[in-house]
Amino acid sequence: MAYRPAVATATAPDLSLLTLGVEEEFLLLDPDTGRNLPVADEVLAALRGAARNQSRQEFRHSMVEMVTPVCADLAELRAHLVALRRSAAGAATAAGARLVAVGATPLAEPHRTVPDEPRYHAMSRRYGPVAHDPAVCGCHVHVGLPDRELAVQVCNHLRAWLPVVQAVTTNSPLHDGRDTGHASWRSMQLERWPSIGPTPYFDSVADYDRTVDELIAAGIMLDAAMVYWYARPSSAYPTVEIRVGDVCPEVDDAVLVAALARSLVATLAEDVRAGVTAPPLRDCLVAAAHWRAAHDGLDGELIDLRAGGTRDAWSLVDELVALIAPALLRHGDLGYVVAQLARLRRDGTGATRQRRVLQRTGDLRAVIDDLVARTSAA
Repeated sequence: MAYRPAVATATAPDLSLLTLGVEEEFLLLDPDTGRNLPVADEVLAALRGAARNQSRQEFRHSMVEMVTPVCADLAELRAHLVALRRSAAGAATAAGARLVAVGATPLAEPHRTVPDEPRYHAMSRRYGPVAHDPAVCGCHVHVGLPDRELAVQVCNHLRAWLPVVQAVTTNSPLHDGRDTGHASWRSMQLERWPSIGPTPYFDSVADYDRTVDELIAAGIMLDAAMVYWYARPSSAYPTVEIRVGDVCPEVDDAVLVAALARSLVATLAEDVRAGVTAPPLRDCLVAAAHWRAAHDGLDGELIDLRAGGTRDAWSLVDELVALIAPALLRHGDLGYVVAQLARLRRDGTGATRQRRVLQRTGDLRAVIDDLVARTSAA
């Protein structure tokens, strides 16, 4: 059957205040060895109440996903994230594991079979060893935007800015017990999947739907749920889903990313309505900008896709904030974002913090201990 989600709304949606939701994936690590521990079933079974209903089985036995409800403001979102992380951490402890917010497997994953679900087995058959790479964990932000035509056009505009958002989230420098030289090894590892990467440019929602149908027919994707581009109109919810980032080490990192994503979507949606066209960006340069973001994070330079060339990463962050400041102010988020970016500038991204602990101690276990503490801190 061709991919045909819900049609666009008959009336234009109100862009003044947009809703939010966040999905966070976490690793389950062995307290003694630091290796991935295949106890996701036990962790999910140990969850109670709302946390159980807001949990999801993931593609690895060493992963769990927690999903917030739809939220109207950052305080509500933050409260849900804190509660979900603490519930999941408690369930992980009961199952003999540690819940860790880190973007890629830092040490090793001995157990790489997929959960016993028909779709996961189909993915394993189709993609072979790629489907059995060590686990990686992301943070996906949903911004309410029920008009699919508008959502597709917003995704076109997002192409210029998502590498900056990606750099803010970098939290996976370690793999196989060593520093990879990349701030986000998760991003590098995911490039092996054929349906993951920068969102292509689409003329319209019809163009988008036709392309997805063709990719499914070609066998690149099993179904529409495998549209894993960095931004997409969600196939399940009336949202624009931004899925470019590593899972964040701390709750306030995740809330910051969600705030940036919401006001960026709101700002770009207003541009679309005003007739502003998305800048014509070459796919190879967009891919290069994402590679640079994954490599440097905020500690080096990023590619400026609008003006060309490279610039200090923080100058592009500052430009992004200036662009979306009216939307941040309208949502009541400007003060929070300014304060959290000041903290991030002082303390560094998750990748920077991990490297700092590793350089100070020379001990990967100390890095994991620090991540565990940050994961469930209020």
